[in-house]
Amino acid sequence: MVTSQASLKRDGVQDFVTIRATAIIMTAFSLFMLWYFISTPTVTYEGWHALFSHLGMKVFTFATLLSIMLHVRIGLWQVLTDYVKAAGLRAAVQFVLNLIAFVYVAVGLFVLWGI
Repeated sequence: MVTSQASLKRDGVQDFVTIRATAIIMTAFSLFMLWYFISTPTVTYEGWHALFSHLGMKVFTFATLLSIMLHVRIGLWQVLTDYVKAAGLRAAVQFVLNLIAFVYVAVGLFVLWGI
């Protein structure tokens, strides 16, 4: 049996790899921020501004925001598929939650690049 790998549909392996990859990025960001708070004696606005003004930190933070969005999208899809049986209600709830996740990333992007 021949299957098309150019399909836009997701499969379980893709979801599994995406969840694990996004979890690694989010964990790395969390550990970095923990290290920053532990190693900085006093966190001031100037120090915080200096940290987030570097291009590398902006890219790392943006990658983390995208990872959160993808992680939430897949996780909510899995939970809603299991617990919300009405297709119309499930689609509406997924739409609203995906929209919230997108807005979260958009606002984070504007705040991040506004520094």
